[in-house]
Amino acid sequence: MQQRANSRISTVTTSLMIVCGLVMAGSPAWADSDDTKCTNRTLLGDYGFAIEGVISAIPGVPLPPGAALQLRGVAMTHFDGKGKLTQVDHVVVNGTPPPVEWAPGSGPYTVNPDCTGTAVINVPGNPLAPVRLHFVVVRQGREIRTVVGANAVTSIGIKVE
Repeated sequence: MQQRANSRISTVTTSLMIVCGLVMAGSPAWADSDDTKCTNRTLLGDYGFAIEGVISAIPGVPLPPGAALQLRGVAMTHFDGKGKLTQVDHVVVNGTPPPVEWAPGSGPYTVNPDCTGTAVINVPGNPLAPVRLHFVVVRQGREIRTVVGANAVTSIGIKVE
């Protein structure tokens, strides 16, 4: 009889501990609200980007009506955690390789507390520069998704680990 009572208490206690653990792990009330905020420091280190899209307008360069340029590329971008980025990119336009194999660029970036942000990339000699980006930081800063403000060009960057 004593053994049966101990077994029943043990089963109830174990079940209660499991339920409490699951409730605490899934409850936002237990999360530190500062852990969910983003800052410039959220983007820190090197990120590899895949770039693709369509360019329908280039400031100061007339394109024929209905013309669009297909764009594909990659970039390696370094974020310093303080609001400055540097990068190199290799972007192919309509199947034509770039004049410089790895074009350098740099500029400021800002990450908002809600993990959205903006960046400006200055690329010497590029008729599209400065490139103005809007982005969202996801996966606790391990990934960034961008869109170029003036064209239908997007990129996804993954932190180099």
